[in-house]
Amino acid sequence: MVTGLEHVPAEGPAILAPNHTSFLDDLLVPLVLKKRRLTILAKADYWDHWYTRWFFKWAGCVPVRREGGSASRAAIDAAVAALRDGKLVALFPEGTRSPDGRLYRGKTGVARIALEAQVPVIPVGIVGTFELWPYNRKLPRAGRTELRFGEPLRFDRFYESPTDRFVLRSVTDEILYEIMMTSGQEYVDEYGDRAKKEIEARAAAAASAPQPDVVTIPEPASDERQAAAPADAEVPAPPGDQSA
Repeated sequence: MVTGLEHVPAEGPAILAPNHTSFLDDLLVPLVLKKRRLTILAKADYWDHWYTRWFFKWAGCVPVRREGGSASRAAIDAAVAALRDGKLVALFPEGTRSPDGRLYRGKTGVARIALEAQVPVIPVGIVGTFELWPYNRKLPRAGRTELRFGEPLRFDRFYESPTDRFVLRSVTDEILYEIMMTSGQEYVDEYGDRAKKEIEARAAAAASAPQPDVVTIPEPASDERQAAAPADAEVPAPPGDQSA
């Protein structure tokens, strides 16, 4: 089910900013936009495997290295260049898939790109994909999903301050708030990649912890059970009963 497609411009640049709970998100967003070609900023790891490389090449995705520094700057420049060419660009503000289906704190790259390119941001809420294919599951299961496109957010008032870190954080938080309202997710004020590492560390620690010895108490033999059973007690007649 798809709602709000009327908020996606028929032409001209804009940023789509979806929540990210599953690998399916990368597939569904371009598939529902039948009238526009979408450029997706996706992690470069997807180009390392043939079974994902073909799709991301077909979808016109731009590989993004997440090491920071010059790699992050290259991703921003690629997105800004695409937007200035009038393209529609999608990127996931959380920067990684949610480890538990909740919405995590956004990285400020989406704000930086929106302010440098001076384009609107359309929040997108994707519902149901976490249940079908969470990040730690190898294969998806069948089920229903929903994509909800929200009204465009405009940040004209900040176009003169595209590098101010307080402005970037404010714009990012506003985008994440609208994603939360669109998707209906619970919000966590923590970066998703950090939460994912903590969850994986706890799981690894639990798996490597020594298991307690289990002591099995044998059942007593049948003759022992009979000997331990109390003898039937004789119930006396009530007082005054002379019928016996």
